[in-house]
Amino acid sequence: MNRTRWIVVSGSLMLGAAWTLLAAKVDKGFTAGQDAFVGAVDLKPGSFRRITVADLKEPTQPKPFLGKVLPRAETMMPQAPAGFKVELYAKEGLRAPRQIRRAPNGDLFVAETNGGEIKVVRDNRGKAEISVFATGLNRPFGVNFYPPGPNPQYVYVGNTGSIVRFAYKNGDLKASGSPETLVNDIPAGGNHFTRDVIFSKDGRRMFVSVGSADNVSDQQPVQEHRANILEYTPEGKFVKIYASGIRNPVGIELNPVTNEIWTSVNERDNLGDNLVPDYITSVKEGGFYGWPWFYIGQHQDPRAKMARPADKTEASVIVPDVLVTPHSASLGLTFYDGTAFPAEYRGDLFACEHGSWNRSQRSGLEVVRVPLDQGKSNGVFEDFLTGFATPDGNSWGRPVGVVTGKDGALYITDDGYGAIWKVSYTGK
Repeated sequence: MNRTRWIVVSGSLMLGAAWTLLAAKVDKGFTAGQDAFVGAVDLKPGSFRRITVADLKEPTQPKPFLGKVLPRAETMMPQAPAGFKVELYAKEGLRAPRQIRRAPNGDLFVAETNGGEIKVVRDNRGKAEISVFATGLNRPFGVNFYPPGPNPQYVYVGNTGSIVRFAYKNGDLKASGSPETLVNDIPAGGNHFTRDVIFSKDGRRMFVSVGSADNVSDQQPVQEHRANILEYTPEGKFVKIYASGIRNPVGIELNPVTNEIWTSVNERDNLGDNLVPDYITSVKEGGFYGWPWFYIGQHQDPRAKMARPADKTEASVIVPDVLVTPHSASLGLTFYDGTAFPAEYRGDLFACEHGSWNRSQRSGLEVVRVPLDQGKSNGVFEDFLTGFATPDGNSWGRPVGVVTGKDGALYITDDGYGAIWKVSYTGK
C-alpha cells in the first residue's frame, strides 16, 4: 500500500468504466498511494496523481512549517507542461488580486479583498489596462454577472457579510452608481471570510459559499448558515441550505456540461501532515459532506464531541470527487471553455492551490487540472502550473483565482506576488 503504483492507461476493463472514459485525457499514468502526497518543492508540471479514501492514515500530531512569502527573483517563473507558455500579464496597478471572472465582452473582473476594490483588466493588444470599477467594499471576493448570457445588467459582489450588486452594461469600466444591498445577514468574518457567488444557467437561482468560523466546532449561533452553500433568489431572498458540512467552500462554479455546482474546499487542520485532504467536487443538492463530525466519508474527527442532528449520519456523508494534497488551500476554479488549448483540455477543470501554512513540507502552491469526461472525474488530477515554491520550502507567489480568457488562455491571480499570470498554448 505504501509503494508507488503506476497505473498504465489502457482500454482494459479491469480499470473500470470511468477510467476508460478518461483514457484519452490521461495518457501517461498517474502516481497513487502514499507517493501521491507530494510537497510543493517537488511538484513537476505534467505529472498526474490520485489520492483515494483508502490512502488516508490515522490522525497524528502535526509538525507545521510556517512558510513565508519571499521576494520574487527575476529567474523565478511558474512552470507549465511542454507546449505551454507562461507570461507575467499584469502587475502594475494590482495589489493582492484574488477571485477573477470574465465579463461577456472579455474584460476580466478582479476582487482585491484586502483593498476593498473590484478592478477591471482590459486587454489592449496583449497589454493589460487596469481600471477601478468599485471601491469601499467589505472584504470582497466573489464577483459575477447577472443575468447569465451575453447582456448582463448587474455585477454581483460577495462581501464577507453581504451580497451587493451594481448596475452594469457590457464594457463599463466604472460603476455608475452605489451598490444595492440584496443580502445583509450572511455571517461575516471568522477564520473563513470569503463569499463566492454564482447563478444557475437559467438565472433563477443564486448560490453563495460560506465557510465555517473555525476549525471544528458546532457552536451556535456562530456557525449558523456556515460551512454551507446557500441558495437565494437573485433578488436576495433566502431559499435554503443547498448543501452542508463543507468546511470552507471557497470557490464555486457551474459545470457547463452537467449544470452541477462544483466547489473547491479547504478541509480541517491539526490532524497531521496528510490529513485532511482538501478537495474539489461536484455538489449534490441537499448533500452532507461531513463537517465537523466526519471527513472524507465515514472518518470520524476525534475532536468533534458535540451533539449531531439526526439527519447528519455517518452513512449520509458524501465522498468528494477529487482529493488533493492536504492543506493545499484549494481556492478559485474554472472550467476551460476556450478553444486555444488542445482538444483534450476542453471542459476540464482548473483550480488554484494557494499553499499550506501548517504542514511540515508545504503543499499546494500550484494550479491543478482535473480531466473531465462528460463533466465527470475519476479522481485524477494533474500538477499543471507549478514553480511558486522556493527550494527551502517557502514561496514567492500564491495562486488564488483562475479564468479562461476570451483568447483561450488561462489567467491566474497571484496574491503573493500581486500579479496576474497568463498561460497560453504554443505547441512548442
